[in-house]
Amino acid sequence: MYKNIIFDLGGVVVDFNPREFLVDHFMNEKLEDALYAITFASEEWLQIDAGLLSREEGERIMRQKGEEMHRAFEVNVILDDWYDMLRTKDDTLQLMKRLKKRGYGIFYLSNISHDVLAMLRQRKFWKLFDGGVASCEARATKPDPRIYQALLKRYGLSATESIFVDDNKNNALAAEQVSITGVHFKNVRTLQRALIAYGIDCERKPNRNRIAAVSPTARR
Repeated sequence: MYKNIIFDLGGVVVDFNPREFLVDHFMNEKLEDALYAITFASEEWLQIDAGLLSREEGERIMRQKGEEMHRAFEVNVILDDWYDMLRTKDDTLQLMKRLKKRGYGIFYLSNISHDVLAMLRQRKFWKLFDGGVASCEARATKPDPRIYQALLKRYGLSATESIFVDDNKNNALAAEQVSITGVHFKNVRTLQRALIAYGIDCERKPNRNRIAAVSPTARR
């Protein structure tokens, strides 16, 4: 029986779609690819998420790369405005609330920097989490198995009793390496169908038999 649902943050709990962001701002595929490579897909971005490089130093390097390719203005726009993407996904929140009320443990596992983590911790939905692990704290990023293991160890979770939800298919598949069931997130509707298929009670009208089987104390 599954007792814990683990959520990625960006792209699942809050919006995060860099490609759409770049299209909205530049509408030039070749330029978008180049800008994506030196910002969101850069080694510096990954190191910021892993807590190995400060936001300030990482952005300094990215801005320098922008200058070298004569795209300093565009890179500055990205680095100044990308936080606006991080809008809370209300439909995911409603699902999380239903799961929480029905006794499931709710955790997060995310590739995320210190500054963004601090920002999200101020949002109302944060109280729904029973805990979680951020890459900036673990010094490892998904799909590295160590970050999944860090979450299991920190909270004493059973991998076979846990489901991990991520919008990145590779990250969802990587959870399987440590015996966590991975679900590739596309939208809340398909996520709910997947959870139901795994026996998770998450429909708007509660399954009374399921609630009796899973109590808040049982998942501890």
